[in-house]
Order: sequence, then structure tokens, then C-alpha cells
Amino acid sequence: MKSVITSLVLSLSVFLALPAQAKIELHEFSNEQMKDDYYVLMAELRCLVCQNQNLADSNAELAQDLRQQVYEMLDKGSSREDVVDFMVTRYGDFVLYRPPVKTITLLLWFGPAVMFLIALSIVFVFYRKQKKKAEVELSDQQKQRAHSLLDD
Repeated sequence: MKSVITSLVLSLSVFLALPAQAKIELHEFSNEQMKDDYYVLMAELRCLVCQNQNLADSNAELAQDLRQQVYEMLDKGSSREDVVDFMVTRYGDFVLYRPPVKTITLLLWFGPAVMFLIALSIVFVFYRKQKKKAEVELSDQQKQRAHSLLDD
């Protein structure tokens, strides 16, 4: 009975682990420069599916395809700049973690700072209004009435 339960648990654990198997990519680089270029590009290019990960960190199928495409382009003799130009032409500046400052990308570069300043000004205005409400002057008659209410 114990062996049946053990085999059932092992079978279940193997069955549940099947989707978790990762696809391992192995690339053979012809020289160190190609290897360095590949790893620099993997860190500089953004996964278009995950959007917050670079190609090296992403397990998305598109990221796997893009890693393979980058490897093939470098293997054919393309430079790092050629690969980046190809990716930007195909997917736009969003594929870069550090897009160039252009009119199209101004929101990417300065949007967070503008949003922070807007939020800070809203908090400042709200604080000033609260402070003015607290600084309301009471007439002598109102003060006497408040004291009489507190004494009761």
C-alpha cells in the first residue's frame, strides 16, 4: 500500500512538472566579439511580450525567436548596430531599453517626471487648503460659546 502511494505521488509530481520544463538555448560563438555582442544585445533589447524584461530574462516564445534571430544575424556577420537598426525598424523604439530622445519618445523620457510633479503639486494644493481650514479665526462670541459647551 505504501509503495502504491509513493508511486502515485511520484507520477503526479512528474506529470505536474512537465509544463515547467524550460527550453535551453545553446549557441556556439565563432569568436569572443560575437559572444560579447550577443550578450550586450540581450541586455539592451526589451521583450515585446513581457515589456519589463530584456530578451535575456524573458521566457516568452517571441523572446526566444528574437534571441535566435539576433544570434543568426551576428553569425552572418552583422554588427551590433545593424541588429539594433533592424529591430528598431521592425518593432519601433520601444524595443530598446534606452530609446533615443526624439519627439516620439519624449513621453517615455520625461513622462514619469511630469507625472511626479503633477502629483506633488496636487498634494501641495491639498495641504494648503487643509491648513487654511485649520487656521479659521473665531470671533470672541464663538470662543465663549465653545468654552461654555466644553464646560457642560
